[in-house]
Amino acid sequence: MRRTPIVLALLGALAVSGCSSSGGQSAQSAPASSAAAGPSPASASYAVITHGGPGDSFWDVVKNGAEAAGKQYGVKVTYQGDGDPAKQSQLIDQAVSEKVDGIVVSMANPDALKEAIGKAVAAKIPVVTINSGADQSKAFGAITHVGQSEDVAGRGAGEQLKAAGVTKLLCVIHEAGNVGLDQRCKGAEQTLGGTVERLQVDIGNLADVTSKVTAKLQSDKQINGVLALNPGIAVAARDAIKDSGSQAKLATFDLSADVVSAIKDGEILFAVDQQQYLQGYLPITFLNLYKNNLNTVGGGLPVNTGPGFVTKDNADQVAKLAEAGTR
Repeated sequence: MRRTPIVLALLGALAVSGCSSSGGQSAQSAPASSAAAGPSPASASYAVITHGGPGDSFWDVVKNGAEAAGKQYGVKVTYQGDGDPAKQSQLIDQAVSEKVDGIVVSMANPDALKEAIGKAVAAKIPVVTINSGADQSKAFGAITHVGQSEDVAGRGAGEQLKAAGVTKLLCVIHEAGNVGLDQRCKGAEQTLGGTVERLQVDIGNLADVTSKVTAKLQSDKQINGVLALNPGIAVAARDAIKDSGSQAKLATFDLSADVVSAIKDGEILFAVDQQQYLQGYLPITFLNLYKNNLNTVGGGLPVNTGPGFVTKDNADQVAKLAEAGTR
């Protein structure tokens, strides 16, 4: 992962804000002020608009990070999410009409958001993209992208699963049309050296996810590995493995308190950690730097927040942070 000097300095400063696996403070205990982003006019406001639905534990942590940064810099931060790209575009249009000082947006479906983001850029509102859509971020006019390389993360997951003896993998995709999820599966396929089969499910119905994964494992006994791409899906897949009597090994992307607990109990091999707290915290920092000092970060390259791996060896260190909502 490439880092510019300013990014390294910022990430070092964030160690006190609960962003490391070995310690830190919760979002509620973030410092009241910081010279990192300079003085902030009380009227400054930033809109965070993601494709995460209500109650999604992953996006709750992103929200925590954004709100902690807003509190630290004394600026207004609003968070909204909608998995429907058309509705997400409407939220971006609304933020433009409100003349916010900056917009943070995840691009699970970049093409559907291109027009709305273009309106923001045309209105001279700086945009930072996060999580998904890194390949399109610069072309759409964003000042930087914050997230992990899904290809690299997928390849890392495939390597770990191969080392664990997995030869046929079920990759569970929970959002139709999300380019980042497909990149994760493709990356795993490149390094596994075995077969990767995809299963489409609906994250809005976790009971049905458990049922579908159970049925798949019962019908294909050769599947000896399951890769979930979301913490909620991981818990559903864990239950499916138990229900089906399968010996399949389970891994997941992203963290929650339940996932960390399952790793400690040996029910999940590992979680690919993209440190989503940073995907909320850093964009507000970067927008504030841009507003107050015209700083841009990344030099045209994405600012990577992962991947890292949480295993049984370091799960205890991460557990308290996950419970606090910062991992």
